[in-house]
Amino acid sequence: MNRPVRPLPDRRSRPPMGWNSWDCYGTTVTEEEVLANAAFLHAALLPHGWDTVVVDIQWYEPTARAHGYNADAPLVLDGHGRQLPAPNRFPSAVDGSGFGPLAERVHGWGLRFGVHIMRGIPRRAVAARLPVLGTEFTADEIADTGSVCPWNSDNYGLNHDHPGAQAYYDSQVAQFAAWGVDFVKADDMLFPYHEREIAAYALAIERSGRPIELSLSPGTDVSVAHLGHLRENATMWRVCDDLWDRWEDVEAQFARMARWAPWHGEGGWADADMLPLGHIGIRAERGADRMCALTRDEQISLLTLWLISRSPLMMGGDLPTSPPETIELLTNDEALEVLWHSTGNREVLREGDLVLWTAEDTDGRTRYAAVFSLADEARRVDVPLGSIGARPSDHVRELWTHRDLAHDGRGITVELPAHGAALYRLGQDQRQE
Repeated sequence: MNRPVRPLPDRRSRPPMGWNSWDCYGTTVTEEEVLANAAFLHAALLPHGWDTVVVDIQWYEPTARAHGYNADAPLVLDGHGRQLPAPNRFPSAVDGSGFGPLAERVHGWGLRFGVHIMRGIPRRAVAARLPVLGTEFTADEIADTGSVCPWNSDNYGLNHDHPGAQAYYDSQVAQFAAWGVDFVKADDMLFPYHEREIAAYALAIERSGRPIELSLSPGTDVSVAHLGHLRENATMWRVCDDLWDRWEDVEAQFARMARWAPWHGEGGWADADMLPLGHIGIRAERGADRMCALTRDEQISLLTLWLISRSPLMMGGDLPTSPPETIELLTNDEALEVLWHSTGNREVLREGDLVLWTAEDTDGRTRYAAVFSLADEARRVDVPLGSIGARPSDHVRELWTHRDLAHDGRGITVELPAHGAALYRLGQDQRQE
């Protein structure tokens, strides 16, 4: 028998977990689709720590489409240049209600509600010279028209030498707080690194009076040199561009997470990106409607790396239409305990196609280890116990298969499929606990 699963630790001591609409619906998600995923999250995943529902980009764009962005999109704005949900996609937002009614529904299921937002101020607000709430300034006075996102044309950056720039972010976040938003994914923040924009957004959250978590994207080439500033201002930050269901995308994360994992700590997490698992691409930016193209072994490797490196987990597939095998992976509490209760997570060996990670449990007695093969064919690996921080007397249990492994006190033999992984708990015999 296995030991009972321990209670979830305090939220700040573990990475965020939830669902995000991007991988399946891109810019086009509707209220009905958000509610369907929230209901599924509540029923099947909330007991396993998945507690946040995030509406991704362009929820304010009534003509949004798959596979790209519309030039000069007719964004829905209020009289102060702040984005409002497009009522043709979010009918509960009519009459100025914003996301308040949708957030209330999500909260009613015991979940948290999050939104995506682009850095800066809408170009349409600038063109219309809309007033900045609570000031005598107008949008055209506070915009930095030379600061533009390279892949989305909705916004200009803000000129933070002007006091109206902070006032605009303050008003935007205050509106989010009034709606009941718990999580903001702020995009176009990290490539290049927009230090003043990040600090201004964090200050706006502080001034809102609501404990909103801040996630930063996209993370291309983000450096550990920014660690102090990131930890001071955000809960999580991406360390890569968008990750999709391709093995080359997953393999590239090994080096990135080896670089970032040692710096994780309470309330600050390097984000390896959303999980492109299950049913994705329904109306997405990348690819056609499909089930995840990664093999099951590659999916296990992805999840193992995210868990052992303690990355936030944001499921990107449509939950109601994803296969049971996907949901089974997401609700494996023995594996999820590595995310919840580990410390000292680090890569300890990389030789050729073999990668080893280890971590300690916060109980002071248990350890974890992950064994990865990056090889394109199945292979047998002999791993000395000392290479994964184990002792000759340790009990060894593989957490994806729930199997206790016999060993000779010197090492374990691992049969790994192509691009495969195994995740182990090491310690005293769990059957005696």
